[in-house]
Order: sequence, then structure tokens, then C-alpha cells
Amino acid sequence: MKLLLAELKPLLAHQAAFSFVINLLFLVPAIFTLQVFDRVIPSNSVETLAVLLMGVGIALAILLMLDYARLRLQHLTGNLIDERLSPPVIHTLVKATALAPQAVRADAVRDVGLLRNLFSANGVTALFDAPWVIVYVGVIWLFHPLLGMGAAACVALMLVLAWLNDRFSRAALDTLQTEGLRASRYVEGSLRNAEVLQAMGMTERLLGRWRQQQDAILALQTRATRTSVAFIAVTKFVRQAIQVLMMALGAYLVLTQRASAGVMIATTILLGRAVQPVEQLVGSWRTLSDARAAYRRLLELSKYFDAGLKRVALPRPEGRVTVDAVSFRPPHADKMLLAGVSLQLEPGEALAIIGPSAAGKSTLVRLMTGIWQPSAGKVRLDGVDVADWPREALGPWIGYVPQDVELFDGTVAENIGRLNELDSEAVIKAARRANAHELIVQLPQGYDTPVGDQGLRLSPGQRQRIALARAMYGDVRLLILDEPNSSLDSEGEMALARALSDIRAQGVTSIVVTHRPSLIAHVDKILILEAGRVTRFGPAAEVMKGMQKLAQATLQAQAA
Repeated sequence: MKLLLAELKPLLAHQAAFSFVINLLFLVPAIFTLQVFDRVIPSNSVETLAVLLMGVGIALAILLMLDYARLRLQHLTGNLIDERLSPPVIHTLVKATALAPQAVRADAVRDVGLLRNLFSANGVTALFDAPWVIVYVGVIWLFHPLLGMGAAACVALMLVLAWLNDRFSRAALDTLQTEGLRASRYVEGSLRNAEVLQAMGMTERLLGRWRQQQDAILALQTRATRTSVAFIAVTKFVRQAIQVLMMALGAYLVLTQRASAGVMIATTILLGRAVQPVEQLVGSWRTLSDARAAYRRLLELSKYFDAGLKRVALPRPEGRVTVDAVSFRPPHADKMLLAGVSLQLEPGEALAIIGPSAAGKSTLVRLMTGIWQPSAGKVRLDGVDVADWPREALGPWIGYVPQDVELFDGTVAENIGRLNELDSEAVIKAARRANAHELIVQLPQGYDTPVGDQGLRLSPGQRQRIALARAMYGDVRLLILDEPNSSLDSEGEMALARALSDIRAQGVTSIVVTHRPSLIAHVDKILILEAGRVTRFGPAAEVMKGMQKLAQATLQAQAA
């Protein structure tokens, strides 16, 4: 955020300079009016009028160019904020969501948009123009002290209205924004279970809960809108009343021969210009308030931004995996999910992780990919801590299929190619490695078949096989599969078994979480987890033999 502010300072300084000259030029119409009424008309001088018109025309042309340049700078500033903040925000959200999906505020992207809109719209312009209120009031004071005092009182009244608007509406607007986001997330989350809602007739109950939330939001919105509309109406009324009263005061001074008609008209023009920034502030108060809150949230989020320091590019890993006394406790949790897990795999070895539900299998593979960081211990790939390895550099060497497979909206080829620019040869090679080529070419458009949002146009088995091809894309050195056959039929399971056998022969280290013996037959080592602890680890034949002996002993004990 400091780097961004440093980059914005020159742009904002130029906008401030333009605002200075623009507001200076806004004095020209008032001066022109004053001269016309006080000099041109009494002297009946057409030449003076022509010279004044020429001067005003030049001033207004300069004003037009500067105003255009300032607007262009505003859009440039907004775009710069979006370009600089969006990438680190997205990276941070992806990283945080992978670690704790329920604890992430996905509206950080919206916060970037709020800041961009602030600097692209009239909110910042109003802030730059606001100090000129003093200048305009000062010029009016030079015309006549009574006019100056009246103008100062009018501006003060408008500022008080703006402050009261913020004072009475800020809490309601903040609460409304929070509740609106919560209701949106509730509906979005519920729609992911649309099949369950439809099958078991739960839609009406979902609708009832949603209505309760919407009723609360509507009540908040009514209160907030009532306050905001009231202040807008009062502000418009005060603005018109000010114009009338100031005109009346100017007319009184003219009648008592303490001011000229030119002063009266010029005062009216300058007062309108003096009040305009205040009106802009009142109209932009919601944008300013939202942007202020967004900045605070982004400033808090920026603590987790990547520093962006250049790191030494590490060489292509061989695939040696070391898990050294790894323990893991989720944030704000009391129970350890893993405790003292250790193992080692040489390049090309295959490991099967088995165990009962909630034993910590998925947690272990997430730690081995570097998605999560252990509470204690280290996970190393070729001796390098995977948590310290830059994700963009490590990602191409790792293939990962999570337990819950989701594809990205796009084509089959784009998903297999990991959203890179389309490399047809590499995509087809990955599909063949996963034994999914025949499956894909039978789809309606083959590799160009759109998968739909989250891959919903494909069956769970098809999604799982395409995810396996995605995991095998490129020169993968470590393949991690979490229940990769949970949705596969017999044909798909045979294809998966052949793929695991092939990559094992190619020297790729593979780790698979499974319960099915068809995959266990293709591994070198087996690790058994129970309640987050390793109960057995070693060569597959020895572990299987020990499990058989334990099963026989258990049967004999039950028979006895």
C-alpha cells in the first residue's frame, strides 16, 4: 500500500495543480459580469466589451483543456489503483481461501472497485475544490463585508448539513452493507446445494430464512434512505434559499448605494461556485464513506500481501519428498489434526495414504502441496521447504487432484492446460498420460467442449478424469491425488491405475489417498493414519502383511 501511495502522489499532485488553475479560472465569469455592469454598460463601450469577451473566451478554452486533462488523470488514477491492487488482493484471497474458506472476505475485490470509483469519480475532485470555498468567500468579502459574512454563514450551514448527514447515516449504511453481503453469501452458498433443496422440498424453508434476512435489510435500508433523502431535500432547499437571500441582500446594498449591480450579480455567481464543492461532498458522501471503509479493510488485508521480492529461481526438482515431524492445528482450534507425522519418498516412488475418516489424510496432502503450512515441522521437496517455494515457480512441478473436484468455467482444453495459453500438443499429451483422451474426444466438441460453471455440464466421473489430466499437464515431478477414484466407474478406475503405473515408470513421485486395493497395488509404500498419527509406514508388502496379521488376530479375538 505504501508503494501504491508513492505511485499515486505525482498523479494526485497534478490533479491538485489542475484544480488550482481551474478554480482560479472560475473567477473569470464573476469578474466579467462585474466589469460588464460597472464599466461596459455605463461607458457604452463596445470595444471594451469585445476585449473582455476575447479574454473570457481564452480563459474558458484553457479551462476546458485543463478540465479534460483532470478528468483523464482521474480515470488514469482509478485504473492504476485497479492494476496495482487487484493482483495482490486476488493472490491473497486465493491463498487465504485455500487455508480457511469460511474465514475469507471475498468482497475485498469489491473494495478495490470502491477505491477505483472514488478516484475516477467526482469525490476526489470535490476534496480538491473544497479549500477554494475560502477563496470565493474571501473575494465576496472584498466586495462587501456583509456579503462576505452572509456567504460564510451559508457555506458553514452547508458544511453542517454534510456533517450531520454523515453523523446520522454512517452507522446505518455500514450495517446495511454488512447485512447485504451476508444475505448474498447465504443465498450463493445455499444454491450450491440446489439438488438437496429440490429433492427434499427445502426450498420454501430456505426462502423463509432469506425473507427474514431481506426484511431486516429492507428495514435498515428504509431508515438509511429516509435519512439520506431528508438531508438531500434539505440541502436543495437551503441552496435555493441561500441564493434568494443573498440576492435580496445584494439588492438591498444596491438600493442603499453601498454596492453596485455588478457586485450583486458577481456575488451570486461566486456564491454558487462556493457552494458547489459542498454540494458535491454531500452527493459523494456515500462514495467517500464506502471508500474510506474499503481502504481500512484493504490496509488490514495488505499485511498479507506478497512483498514482491525477486527470489532465486530454483532448479527443476527431482521429486524427493521429506515430511519431518509435521504437526498441524487449524487456526482458532484446540485439537491437533496431525501430530508428529514423518516420512520420506525418493524420486519416482509411489505412496498410498490410507486410514479411517477424519484421520487427517486430506490435511496431510494439503500440507505436502504447500497449500497449508504446518504448525510444527517441515515439508520439503528436494530439500526446499514447500511453504517458502514461490507458488508460481512450484506450481508447474506439482499435479494435484483434491477430494472435491471443481473445474473452471471454460473449455476442457483450457482446464487441462491450467488456464495457460492453449498448447494443443501439451494438452493432448497430458490427456493421454491420464488415459482420458478417448473420453474427451467423445464429448460433443471434444477438447473444445465448454465445461460450464464449476464443470456442471460434465458428470462427476468425467470431471475427475479431466482433473487428473490437468494434474499431469507439463513436466510434473510430484503428483498428489486425494481420493481420485471416488466418482469413477470400473473403466475410469482401470484408466487411473494404468496412469499411476505409467508415471511411476517415468520417475514421477506420486502420493494417493485411497481405500481401494486396485490403487494400492501400484504403490511402493503405504502410510496408515489414525487420529492424526502414523500407525504404520513402510514398504507396501510389509505394511499389507502386518495389516493382514492384525485383521486375523482381531477375528480370532472376536471368535474367542
